[in-house]
Amino acid sequence: MQDIAVLGSLFGVAFIAATILPAQSEAALVALLVTGKWSPLLLIAVASAGNVLGATVNWALGRGVTRFRHRRWFPVGEQALERATGWYRRWGRWSLLLSWAPIGGDALTVAAGVLREPFWSFLLLVTIAKTGRYLVLAAITLGFL
Repeated sequence: MQDIAVLGSLFGVAFIAATILPAQSEAALVALLVTGKWSPLLLIAVASAGNVLGATVNWALGRGVTRFRHRRWFPVGEQALERATGWYRRWGRWSLLLSWAPIGGDALTVAAGVLREPFWSFLLLVTIAKTGRYLVLAAITLGFL
């Protein structure tokens, strides 16, 4: 039961980190990796799933941004959204490979929704980016890099 609670917490922190509230999913992942109690691949999969699902919420919010963009709870500020939209227009869907970035990454996922990026290409690129970030972080933490 404790394993489910720990993995659920990691999922939740990773989800929140990609959406509305600030959270440090990287710190949570590193802390769990250092304990050695759980499979690194399981931890990476759980964190990635939560983070990608959070980014998907941003994409969905971006689809309806004209109605919600001025609300306090909206995950991206007006200026950040404008910058991300400009970046997205310049680099297209490939900019989603930067969705892992702590600054601007969430805005890119919202911009993808605003600019009507098809869901499946969004999901593929964001999954590659966010899982790649956790893989590199785990490799550094475990001494592989």
